Amino acid sequence: MQMSIDMSFPLWGLAIFILWTIAVVFILLTVRIRHLSAGGSVKDFGTQNDESLLWRLFRVHSNLIENLPLYLGVVLLLTVRGVSGTMVDLLIIVYIVFRLVHSVIHLAGVDPKFRLLSLVIQLGCLVTLTALALF
Repeated sequence: MQMSIDMSFPLWGLAIFILWTIAVVFILLTVRIRHLSAGGSVKDFGTQNDESLLWRLFRVHSNLIENLPLYLGVVLLLTVRGVSGTMVDLLIIVYIVFRLVHSVIHLAGVDPKFRLLSLVIQLGCLVTLTALALF
């Protein structure tokens, strides 16, 4: 017997998160290939330099990979427990929007305070969603 789960807001959020992560990987690969083609060194990939798009892309990619399991866990809890509703949908939208905003702020090299604010908003969403899923 085949079970079918409809695409809920949490699952759509997961799909967007995954697609954004894949897009960042493609951008990172493109920038790395261009860097190497212009005579750059592989050593530059891990050299901390906030002025470098290559470094900022590396950090965005790392941050996405670090946060994907957290969001995936929340989605799993919500889905398995059958928790849904307007509050869940709103929190998912806010989380995904600020996850994307966080990446864009980092890529643009904007003041890190805005990145921190975005991260705090995301964390608040995850904690609230986890509480909704558990209780």
